[in-house]
Amino acid sequence: MADLRPDNPYAPDRFPDRERRVEFPPDAKEKFEYILTRYPTKEAALLPTLHLAQEVFGWISPEVVHYVGSLLDLSPATVFGVVSFYNMYNQKPVGKYHLQVCTYLSGMVNRAYDIYEHLCEKHDVQPGQTTADGRYTVTEVEWLGSCCTAPAVQINNDYDENMSDEKMDAWTRSRS
Repeated sequence: MADLRPDNPYAPDRFPDRERRVEFPPDAKEKFEYILTRYPTKEAALLPTLHLAQEVFGWISPEVVHYVGSLLDLSPATVFGVVSFYNMYNQKPVGKYHLQVCTYLSGMVNRAYDIYEHLCEKHDVQPGQTTADGRYTVTEVEWLGSCCTAPAVQINNDYDENMSDEKMDAWTRSRS
């Protein structure tokens, strides 16, 4: 029954592979040590440590959740609670370009779903999935904080507002 909903916290892919260990490379360990000096407690360093982990590993896998928890003396449940709360942390591998379309109320009434569907059709990808070549991942997000200038799209860490199909096509052409 757990396999019926892929976002179910009891789905098998939510648990770490005990055979697969992850560890920061030396340069990332240095960055992590610096991060710790900037915060009063280890727990307070959780968000920047997760950003570093995502930068290094590409996404926050269950193994990364356990690793970050061990670095900060936090339970995996605490780390996963933060990872699953924020949509800035990828819980699955994403393509080179992560196209996130905000479909919150303002975006919805300003045709964000049309942009979302257009991107899926244009890149021949199912919603929330990655193209076969690993270039694009198209996902729907709940809120990007751009209600007055919706629809908004976040592409990797870049943010754009007042989006349209034409603007998205121009963006894609500029990266082809």
